[in-house]
Amino acid sequence: MRKLFSSRTLVTIIVALFIIVGLIAGSNWWAKRTNQPPFFQRFANDLAGGVSRIIAAPTNAIGHSANSFASLMSTFSENRKLKAQIDGYAQNKVRLQTVEAENASLKKQLKLKSTLTDYQTIAAATISRSPTTWQSQLVIDKGAQAGLKKGMPVLAGSGIIGRITEVNTVNAKVALISDTSEDANRFAVTLKSSTGDVNGIISDYDSETNRLVMGQVTATNDIKKGDVVQTSGLGGVIPAGLFVGTVNQVVPDDYGLSKKIYITPAADLSNITSVLVAVSQMGN
Repeated sequence: MRKLFSSRTLVTIIVALFIIVGLIAGSNWWAKRTNQPPFFQRFANDLAGGVSRIIAAPTNAIGHSANSFASLMSTFSENRKLKAQIDGYAQNKVRLQTVEAENASLKKQLKLKSTLTDYQTIAAATISRSPTTWQSQLVIDKGAQAGLKKGMPVLAGSGIIGRITEVNTVNAKVALISDTSEDANRFAVTLKSSTGDVNGIISDYDSETNRLVMGQVTATNDIKKGDVVQTSGLGGVIPAGLFVGTVNQVVPDDYGLSKKIYITPAADLSNITSVLVAVSQMGN
């Protein structure tokens, strides 16, 4: 039976052990001198670090993906909240503009009401104005129940805008001064010039420039821009002295025989939200 270890194998093992012990001793000596970990310790640490990096790579990737997804969901939620806030701001802006417009209209109404010394007034609001009859009529929220009657003048802003043509129990229809239809009941007006009064009627409305037209004026009076135009009372329905507007331009007609006078309305006829119905005290 052969020996478990031959003399050559034993010598090899002993030499290998001496070499390993020498390397360890030399590594420790070098580590102490250079103030660094021993070679074998560094090798083991590097090996362990490499294995840790290999294991940590997919774990970190998964964690990063989870964090990115959570961040994305948080951003989406914040974006939705911000959009809702922006929508709220837009709605508040529109509401504020509406309130400001109503406030300005009511201030004008109060100023106008203080000038109507010969009339009582009934406040009303516009509840209907069709696009097809925008220039000719509107409906207000007061009627016979509030004491309104056909023919009463209706004012807004700083002056007259029309007259009541139909009265129901809780609402009424108003024919506007800008009505250009053939069956419109024309408004009789007086122009106050420096050389005397000029009587006439509102015969047309220029929708492009938003101006009333007083046509077929044959008077030779010196009419200037800014002259006041008011109701004359000659029609028998609308009382005299209600402010209509001011002269904007005077031009000869197509034949040069008379004048055409363009009038800037006292009220904004394109934006009528609240009105005053003038009730003559003499009629009560």
